[in-house]
Amino acid sequence: MRTWSEVKKDLLKNEKVALEYNRLKPRYELISQLIEARIKKGLTQEELAKRIGTKQSAIARVESGNANPSIGFLEKVAFALGSKLTIQFRG
Repeated sequence: MRTWSEVKKDLLKNEKVALEYNRLKPRYELISQLIEARIKKGLTQEELAKRIGTKQSAIARVESGNANPSIGFLEKVAFALGSKLTIQFRG
C-alpha cells in the first residue's frame, strides 16, 4: 500500500493539480494553525465559540474549510486563543 506522501508526490506532478494545491495551501495552513492553537489551549470548539460569541458550528465550518471567515472573525479567534493574527502578502 502506498503512503499519502507517495500519492501526493504523484498527484503534484500534474501541473493543474500543483497549481490548485499551491493556491489553496495558505488557507489550509491557517486552518491547521487555528486547530493546533485551540488544542494547545485545551479548548473545545464549543468553548472557543463561547469566548468569541458565536456557535460551535461556526468554528467547525472554519476548521473544516467550509467557511470563508472575515478578518474580524479571525481577529476574535486569535484574541481568544492568546495569539496574534498576522496577514501579509509575499512575492
